[in-house]
Amino acid sequence: MLSLPIWIYFVVIGVFISAFMAVKTAKEDKEIETEWIEKEGQVYLERMEKEKERRRGSKAKA
Repeated sequence: MLSLPIWIYFVVIGVFISAFMAVKTAKEDKEIETEWIEKEGQVYLERMEKEKERRRGSKAKA
């Protein structure tokens, strides 16, 4: 095992660190995307509720 050049060990360690960071970043991105989707969904639901109220108001006047 010690017959390998030291730079090979650094490359292997770098691959593991890179893989860990890729997984960590993907998880964080998914969480951020989920939060954004939930926020946009809430905005959509609020718009739909306002539209229902507007339609109810116009039917009551007619």
